[in-house]
Amino acid sequence: MKNHDQSFADRLSAAGKARQALLEKARANAPANDPKFAERQAARRAVRLAREARVSERKAAKLADKIRKAEEKAAEEIRKAEEAAAEEAARAMALVAEEERREAEIAEQAAREIVLAAERKAARDARYAARKARQR
Repeated sequence: MKNHDQSFADRLSAAGKARQALLEKARANAPANDPKFAERQAARRAVRLAREARVSERKAAKLADKIRKAEEKAAEEIRKAEEAAAEEAARAMALVAEEERREAEIAEQAAREIVLAAERKAARDARYAARKARQR
């Protein structure tokens, strides 16, 4: 039969011995004591580094794609702005040409009216001269 009259100190030392035994058992089973542990750790580290490299490559590719798209967008905006400027210049030149055509037409009309007025005056003067000649 067990001795049920243990003192507190006996119980305390028994608990300490049990704790020490568990600690020694855990140390004996620790993965660091396993010779393949270092190999597994190295393999895990290599996998982690490869994963990080792939992630950073993807991020770099996304960033390069964003930069390329931004450059294409800027080039497209520049092209559109140049086209708009060219169209505006063409419109302005067409307006200037139209205005010059109108002015030339007005000048031509004015010249025709001057010639017509001179012809009328010459005809009137001829009639006047004919009438004067008949009266003499």
